[in-house]
Amino acid sequence: MLPEARLIRFAAGPDRTLTPDVAAKLPGRGVWVSASREAIESARKKGAFARALKAPVNVPETLADQTEMLLARRCLDFLGLARRAAAIAIGQTQVEDSIRKAPALVLIEATDGAEEGREKLMSLHIGLWGSPPQAVGCFSSSELAMALGRDRVIHACLLQERLALAWASEIGRLAGFRAIVPSSWPTPWRSIGLGLGDADAGSSPGSGGAPGETAFDDTNVDD
Repeated sequence: MLPEARLIRFAAGPDRTLTPDVAAKLPGRGVWVSASREAIESARKKGAFARALKAPVNVPETLADQTEMLLARRCLDFLGLARRAAAIAIGQTQVEDSIRKAPALVLIEATDGAEEGREKLMSLHIGLWGSPPQAVGCFSSSELAMALGRDRVIHACLLQERLALAWASEIGRLAGFRAIVPSSWPTPWRSIGLGLGDADAGSSPGSGGAPGETAFDDTNVDD
């Protein structure tokens, strides 16, 4: 059995359509699945959702895609909360200043940002603290900008450990659906931790780090 931080809850609505409940708050009976595209696809194709819920259920073919979209949105919304709490540095200047003061908790880099800017921050962090920063690079500059209320965001850095740990847990679930750090980036960027469990930051979408098996015994079905 896996901890809740590595699972995703699904619930059936009034019309018996299965819905990803990434916040685990929807009413009704639910079922928990390993946080990976492979596990969800396996459960859908094998009819495991209906068996676990002991009732007919409509499982959309796009269920894994819906789950990824909701997890990504949850991660981005979290950054908005961090901004309102003044717990995130935004932009190269602010991020550089934060690195000079303390090791980065989580360095967030836009997938479409220039390599030179990323390398500059990496080199600064290694020079000051002896190791590369924990990195996340799975959102575009426009996605980050929308979440953080800016025109464009390439670099950001979480400043509060409690928030960084909570966000890293959500990123760990997203790692089951997309690469957290692009494979083209230097290998040291994929040495990540902060509660990410077994998530492989360099994995390709669909090969996520969470176990690929779907657990549907009584402990994985709630009322």
